[in-house]
Amino acid sequence: MQQMVSDIPALPPRPVDGHKGTFGRVLVFGGSKDMLGAPVLAGTAALRMGSGLVQIALPRVNLLAALTITPELVGFGLRGAGDDRKLMQAAASADALVIGPGLGKGRDAARRLLKLITLEKPAVIDADALNLLAMQRRWPSAFSLRAVLTPHPGEMQRLLKLLGRDGVPGDDAGRIAIAGEAARVFGQIVVFKGHRTVVADAGKVYVNPTGDSTLAKAGSGDVLSGMIASLMGQGMSGFDAAVLGVYLHGRAGEIAGREMGQRSALAREVIDCIPEAIGRA
Repeated sequence: MQQMVSDIPALPPRPVDGHKGTFGRVLVFGGSKDMLGAPVLAGTAALRMGSGLVQIALPRVNLLAALTITPELVGFGLRGAGDDRKLMQAAASADALVIGPGLGKGRDAARRLLKLITLEKPAVIDADALNLLAMQRRWPSAFSLRAVLTPHPGEMQRLLKLLGRDGVPGDDAGRIAIAGEAARVFGQIVVFKGHRTVVADAGKVYVNPTGDSTLAKAGSGDVLSGMIASLMGQGMSGFDAAVLGVYLHGRAGEIAGREMGQRSALAREVIDCIPEAIGRA
């Protein structure tokens, strides 16, 4: 029986004499030929959430455009297999990883993912990284990341095949149960996204009260991934980072919806509302 929790963790401390190395280094691995925006949104959200340095690793052809959108990001352009070793070195130097936004399901993406999961690092696994894992015959035995998995219902449906299950429940009790089962079997924290997002590990579960249909738009999940990874990079445990990240993400969405309209607010405007959401926390 999982313990229901409702308390929202406090933000990590922010000492006045801190420098960018104090507040965590995040590496975002994602992006593909047609999906430039996703890793940029994740990286920008991590910066807004307080990370000292955020590096994005994506195809070299997209790097200039990515850094034009957010010049505060540090770019790492990827080409062929020869760059795999440099990617692993960059990941080993990071305090937390985001793996998956806009990644695609090509051969290079799959190869690099299966290397990155062998690292003993805090990480958020999202989007196509989840889909690539779901394509395996079983959960990889080499998986060493201390990860937060962030599936939406479609991604959860694909992951459930690894559990021998079919069908994603829509009610709160069913969503809590399936998130808890996935967390136990995979040995990771699960953030089952949707209305009243569920955060579960093997022993605890949190159901989020914030957020509205403002967040029902492409890019919102990428923002959440960057926020959670930022908090882990600043020293929070995976479960606490997931709970606080989900809560603040929902609150920022509500603020963006009030300012821009629930129909009209964009994911990048949710990022712009993170400071106000933090101020209200």
